Amino acid sequence: MLTIIVPVYNEKNSLSKILKKLLKIRLKKIQIIIVDDGSNDGSTKLLKRKFLKNKRIDKIIFHNKNSGKGSAIKSAQKFIKGKYVVIQDADLEYDPNDLIKIYDYINKKKIKVVYGSRVLNKNKYQNTKNFTHLIRIWGNILLTAVSNLINNQKLTDAHTCYKMFEAKIFKKINLKEKGFAFCPEVTTKLSKKNYKIVEVPISYKGRTYDKGKKITSIDGLIALFCLIKYRLVD
Repeated sequence: MLTIIVPVYNEKNSLSKILKKLLKIRLKKIQIIIVDDGSNDGSTKLLKRKFLKNKRIDKIIFHNKNSGKGSAIKSAQKFIKGKYVVIQDADLEYDPNDLIKIYDYINKKKIKVVYGSRVLNKNKYQNTKNFTHLIRIWGNILLTAVSNLINNQKLTDAHTCYKMFEAKIFKKINLKEKGFAFCPEVTTKLSKKNYKIVEVPISYKGRTYDKGKKITSIDGLIALFCLIKYRLVD
């Protein structure tokens, strides 16, 4: 079984679409855990009205206030039932159909950790003509290079959303970062335990800030700090 954790914060416009895609995914057994992280745009009402009683969604957790992506993922950790677990953002930038490819790879190869790489895709990033998109791409390349240097990995996309783990490993990670720094934290903590992280190519359709993009350059600086921090401490 694959457990899919869906952190949600103010994604009213894309939430129904992404959840419908997940419910149609061609995998025999999935567990969907949604964590609404204090949304104030109508996402909470939408979840309660359309998905709360859906028997194919295992659990919906509601935070009273916004705490961040890492906090949302941590809330879901103890409810994981699958052999493997993956993170799925609710913003439609990542295609749930790619989860099948990642799941097949991790399951057949008996690997502990697989990341979906936007960089390895032949078509690279979609919607990248916008200047801010290009800045984020180069920022990700830089952060990935620093991550590889610190963690002795050979990744092309360390800060991808699609991170799939063997569940028993993931549940043992004591997550401390509440925001987007979940990414460097988990990569560094896995690397310290000498887990090799393998990548498979995935598609990516980036969005702009006016369409709801939330990650900023400040998050990049925090990620850089966390890479160093968690290499030195737990």
